[in-house]
Amino acid sequence: MAIALGILAASGQLPGAALLEVECLGELALSGALRSVQGVLPAALAARAAGRALVVPRANAEEACLASGLLVIAADHLLELAAHFNGQTPIAPYQALGLLRQTAPYPDLAEVQGQVAAKRALLVAAAGSHNLLFSGPPGTGKTLLASRLPGLLPPLSEQEALEVAAIQSVVSHAPLSAWPQRPFRNPHHSASGPALVGGGSRPQPGEITLAHQGVLFLDELPEFDRKVLEVLREPLESGQIVIARARDKVRFPARFQLVAAMNPCPCGYLGDPSGRCRCSSEQIQRYRAKLSGPLLDRIDLHLTVARETTALHVPSAAGDDSASAAALVAQARERQLQRQGCANAFLDLPGLRQHCALVSSDQTWLESACERLGLSLRSAHRVLKVARTLADLEQLDAIGRAHLAEALQYRTNLS
Repeated sequence: MAIALGILAASGQLPGAALLEVECLGELALSGALRSVQGVLPAALAARAAGRALVVPRANAEEACLASGLLVIAADHLLELAAHFNGQTPIAPYQALGLLRQTAPYPDLAEVQGQVAAKRALLVAAAGSHNLLFSGPPGTGKTLLASRLPGLLPPLSEQEALEVAAIQSVVSHAPLSAWPQRPFRNPHHSASGPALVGGGSRPQPGEITLAHQGVLFLDELPEFDRKVLEVLREPLESGQIVIARARDKVRFPARFQLVAAMNPCPCGYLGDPSGRCRCSSEQIQRYRAKLSGPLLDRIDLHLTVARETTALHVPSAAGDDSASAAALVAQARERQLQRQGCANAFLDLPGLRQHCALVSSDQTWLESACERLGLSLRSAHRVLKVARTLADLEQLDAIGRAHLAEALQYRTNLS
């Protein structure tokens, strides 16, 4: 479309001055019809920043209007644009209908039967944006629990929602039906490295970028290729992934919250009361060795999920639903934003020293506990971050011994 308009202006069929303050984006069919294209939202944001109007096919107009304050001109045919720029039949600026703001409710936490400890860990993870690993036999609800996490997280800010929508706009022709919801990505364990982290001859975003500002759920974690999992270490720390190729070096956002699930052994039934596990200690060790220590170090909460009773229709406890949990998470997140400007999981070393200070007796106790458990310095820092979140959930300024003890408990479940 842009090339066609340029030719019309160069040949004198359109006034060139009419195109000076507009950006044009769209595909032109042989009939002159305008077809939708990918990546309209990033272009719309750039046009808004440059103070220019944007001309797009009508099918892309709603997406372009997500960049609030942008003048959008939408048309179905090249002849409509020619008449508009010649001043014969002006096209009125497109008015957004809000079609992309129809979000569906998240699954409710109340639908999960029992699993009080796992729900508590899910609440803590949501409150501090901590990464979480569930370990337990098949059928204990690990996937069910993970799918409830997006419903506990605070709503996306406008800037975060635009980041999510821009990524979806680049990678898919499909409409942004889930905007402005947090994404929940659940790739299969057979996913390749480029599928998970991005890549290709022309680098494209992978699952970790598609999960930006949302949740990345990796089920059957040890079944993923170890080399693929090791690539997650950088984005878990930095919130972005850099893909280098011979021609290009591309940086994609990847600020996701990791929730992983695994079985305790190859057969999956280690520790089950039925006693059906027959795995040898060597098999169990080999299975767990598929996950490196540095990767596990970057997961703040490790929790063993036990098998619940098979009784049906067990009522949920009062307040044991997504709405109640989300309210607690919102309060805790608000405290964190006012105090340090970010969630506790993203505290740097100066932030830890300033906001996670302990009384001398608790400091000595924690150092002794970390020494006995053989925790790395990174693990000790993550224990402090989780303890800070536990205190925030109780609306307390100081971290207490009970918070430290609970935070340590989440580091010892897989030891």
